[in-house]
Amino acid sequence: MPNLLRIPLTLLFALLLSIVTTSFATGRDLETITKEGTLRHLGVPYANFVTGQGDGLSVELMQMFAVHLGVRYEFVQADWGTIIRDLVGADIKLSDGQATLGDAVAVRGDIIATGLTVIPWREQVIDYSDPTFPTQVWLMAEARSPLSPITPVSLEADILATRQLLTGQRLLGMRNTCLDPALYPFAGDPFETIYFTGSLNEMMPAVLEGKADITLLDVPDALVALNTWPGQIKILGPLSEEQQMGVAFRKSSPQLRRTFNDFYRELKSSGIYRELVRKYYPDVLYYYPEFF
Repeated sequence: MPNLLRIPLTLLFALLLSIVTTSFATGRDLETITKEGTLRHLGVPYANFVTGQGDGLSVELMQMFAVHLGVRYEFVQADWGTIIRDLVGADIKLSDGQATLGDAVAVRGDIIATGLTVIPWREQVIDYSDPTFPTQVWLMAEARSPLSPITPVSLEADILATRQLLTGQRLLGMRNTCLDPALYPFAGDPFETIYFTGSLNEMMPAVLEGKADITLLDVPDALVALNTWPGQIKILGPLSEEQQMGVAFRKSSPQLRRTFNDFYRELKSSGIYRELVRKYYPDVLYYYPEFF
């Protein structure tokens, strides 16, 4: 144990902060969760993963997992700007695609399940489960837009054709999500980026209200939007390669992650997970039959 009286104040502060951050981040792995008897599920009301009405694909999945563990299920509502810090117990600082842990904060949950896309900066601070849902970033517009959907050829050609539609448009995106244009090569194309500050569920309505010409949506949200506003919106084309979504864990919770992956594989092999997906996203089985 170092002699604290001989350590400079700045170094002492950094040492204490490191201890606090570590204690926040390592406080609850599987053993602690089962001992305390509660699984805290962090989620954001978004598409049909978390409907906000007490159900959703992610909600039911986590409820099943809690039963599997023999513990009580607790939903903890979060938002996209803070959900990862709520899991890892520290502020997240982003710079040039690099994520680092900042000041310590209280840990609010044990697991994130809310349609969380795997993107590089997130993998630097959290661990993902096996992929639970396929996704992709699509360009969407109001049905009356003069822009026409591309003619599919191949994924690479389709992305290039969709990029050409961006020129001169007002594009709606959202920071710190998979819908941030800055994450993709098309960020340098000649269009105006409008960063939305509401919820993901409100991005398509914002276009319908004339706040932007076009918007980025991922597959789950786009499928819900097509059913919510039939005949009022259209898919123009893809702007990303196919992506994956997964359940997120603290890097200090390897046992919980392994246990979930084992549980999830059994759920998939039994066909139960496919039926759960069909309940909330019946159309995705048509777009991605091989995944399920």
